This record gives sequence, C-alpha cells and structure tokens, in this order.
Amino acid sequence: MPASSSSTSSSSSHHHHHRARLRSRTAPLLLLVVLAVFVITGLLRSSSRGDLPASARRLVSSRASASANANHSVAQRKILLDPSFTPRLPRQSQLSLSLAARNALPPRNAGRFRTLPDGHLKIVLYVHNRPRYLRLVVDSLSRVHGIGEALLIVSHDGYFPEMDKIVQGIDFCQVKQIFAPYSPHLFPDAFPGVTPGDCQSRDNAKEKGCKGDPDQYGNHRSPRIVSLKHHWWWMMNTVWDGLDETIDFDGHILFIEEDHYIFPNAYRNTQLLVDLKPKKCPGCYAINLAPSDVKAKGEGWESLVAEKMGNIGYAFNRTVWRKIHAKAKQFCAFDEYNWDITMWATVYPSFGAPVYSLRGPRRSAAHFGKCGLHQGQGSSNVCVDNSSGAVELEEIDKVPNIKADWPVRIIQRQEGYQAGFKGWGGWGDRRDRDLCLSFAYMYHVKDPSSA
Repeated sequence: MPASSSSTSSSSSHHHHHRARLRSRTAPLLLLVVLAVFVITGLLRSSSRGDLPASARRLVSSRASASANANHSVAQRKILLDPSFTPRLPRQSQLSLSLAARNALPPRNAGRFRTLPDGHLKIVLYVHNRPRYLRLVVDSLSRVHGIGEALLIVSHDGYFPEMDKIVQGIDFCQVKQIFAPYSPHLFPDAFPGVTPGDCQSRDNAKEKGCKGDPDQYGNHRSPRIVSLKHHWWWMMNTVWDGLDETIDFDGHILFIEEDHYIFPNAYRNTQLLVDLKPKKCPGCYAINLAPSDVKAKGEGWESLVAEKMGNIGYAFNRTVWRKIHAKAKQFCAFDEYNWDITMWATVYPSFGAPVYSLRGPRRSAAHFGKCGLHQGQGSSNVCVDNSSGAVELEEIDKVPNIKADWPVRIIQRQEGYQAGFKGWGGWGDRRDRDLCLSFAYMYHVKDPSSA
C-alpha cells in the first residue's frame, strides 16, 4: 500500500507540473491570438470607416466594384468588342502628349469651392477657336444662379492660346480643362491632320496617285471639317468613361457650346427638369434648355414640353450614354461631318421609338452668332461677326420659371433631320471612321495600339 500510495502521489505530482507547464506555454499563445483578433477587428472597422490607406481603399473598392458590376461590365464589353476591329490611335506629338497630361490635372478653384453638394450639376462646355464667342459664354455663365455649386469641364478642340487664357481666368466655380489630344489641329503634317500625299478636294486617287477615300459626293476629307465630329465623340467618351471626376457619376451632365448664351435661371431650371423627368416624362431621354428650333424662344405655355431632342443645352445620364455608345458603329460609319445630324439621322432612329427631351415653355439658353464651328479657322474661310452677341433677357428669364404641377404637352411631329437622310458627306475617309471607332474603344481595351 505505501509503495502504491507513493507511486500515485508521484504520478499526480508529475501530471500537476505538466499541466502547469502547458498552461505557462499556452498563455502567451492565447494572448497572441486575442491580440490578433483585436487587430483584425480594428482593421475591419477602420476599413468600414474609410481609415485604410488610400492604396488599400482603392484595392478594396476596385475588388468590390468588380464583383458587384461583373455582369454589367461583361454586357457592356460584348457590345464593344469586335474581333474584326483593332483600335488604333495616332502617334502623339510632344504637344499632344503635354495636353494629354493636362487632362489629368484636378479641377481648379477647389479651394474656393470646397464641396459640390448633392444634386449638383456637371457642365461640359465644348469649344473650338472662337474667343469672342467664348468670352460672351463665360460672362453669361458667371451670372448664372447656383453656378458655384457646379463642376465646369471645358473641352478644347486642339490648342489655341487665347482660348486657353480665357478659361484660365474663370473664377466662379470649379473648372477642369481637357484637350482633345488627337485633334486634327494638333497634327499639321500627319493624320488626323493633313498627311503628305493625301487627296485634296475632288482628286481622283488613281490618277493623282494620292491617298484617301472620297465621300458620297466625291469630296475628300478636310481636317478642319472632320474635327467637329471627332471632337464631340472623343469628348463624350472621355467625359463619361475617362475622367476621375465623372467616371462614377451616373446623374445628368449638361452639355453646352461656345455659342450658347446661358440664362441666369439655367442651372436651377436644369435641376428642376432633371427632378421632374422621371415623374412627368419617364420615356424622355434627356432635358433641354431650349427648343429644338434654335431660333425659337419657346411657346410661353403653362406646361412642360416634350419634343425632339435639341442641341442647345442638353443633358442626359449614363443610361442614355450607354445606349448611344452601343451605336458607335452607326455613328462612326455615317457619311456626315456634323455630330448632331448624325445623331438625328441614324443613332436616335435606331433606338426603335421617338427620342423625346423634356424642356420648359421658355428657353434658358440661346444660340447666338453667325460663324459656324469650322469657320474662321482657315485663311481662305474667315468668318467675321460684328454683332454684339447680346441676348435680350426679361425678368422671368432670371429666376426659375418651371413649376412642378404643370402638365406635359408632347410635340409628336418631329421636324428636321430624320431617318432616311443620307448625310451631307465630309466623312467618307476610312481613316476617320476607324479613328472615331477607336475613340469608342479607348477606355474599354488595354493599351490601344498607336498607328
């Protein structure tokens, strides 16, 4: 018995010390596990608060976005990717590269206008080389009520120092400049400018041994003419799919031009129309600040108006842009150098139903001047406009004049260019069509090759 008792006691003592040693070894491990749990929990909480480093937030955001939008993105790319087409962009010059670098700069005046409120507008003003007109437009914008809430993006067709200087002087809102880096105006000796050996006017390519495809009327390309359509299409693709400031923006973007005089009530009326469109005209594609007839001032009715989409002060959202973008082939193949006529004659009709836009019964923007976009840019085609460009405003044009309880009157008869119009030409060269289509691809494929 004593021996057995001694053995049991020794064994018990041994097990006791063994468990003690285990506890002493396990305790630090448990402490490490607990600390790790606290650290991981803290990281997860901080990530939900946005306290992660910027690079980590971007990674988390991009992964989440890719997962959430996987099906949406695939659907878009199925529309875009055509295995028979290889997007090619022209080889850039030093000037073109320097302008492209400026496109990445953040908006100016952000220190003065620190926050853009919910419901604010993004406004795109696209300009060419009419400085006198641009000064009038900028002056009119400076008088618009609420303009300090907006982000103004000015899209330049090429680079013209006087135009640049005018925009640099804007101080009434956040402003960002972008420059079309493939504008024909930047390439004096190469496509998309004038390439040595290009056919001119009505040259016969076989007889002259020159290069180029004539349009349906036998005329060869003119760089200053094709720049109109190229710029608009590049701008649209860039604003919707290529800028940090707008790439995640799904709301309406307002587009205006350098010969559109903007009324003081334009910003607030645009906001009202955007808010009313889903309720009053859910089938409308856009809103307009003026009638489709550029000379009309409006009917003065006590009702909203739904009619053919116009080209003065028009705004639409990303859903509509996706529908337009899906028609890139039709847009780029149509033999017409004007972007708006191309839209009316081929893109809008392809949607399968009339394309209506909602507007007020009085205009909030007006077309002025008599010099077209392509006039005044060549020594042989100088346009001189000695008019003041002033637009008479009544008191009612200075305050919001749209009411939410108004009914909608639909103008079903759509005048002007429609399906069946064959185009004015100027867009017959295969190179212009390919460049146009490349613009539709440039933000959706990796590294489009340079021609």
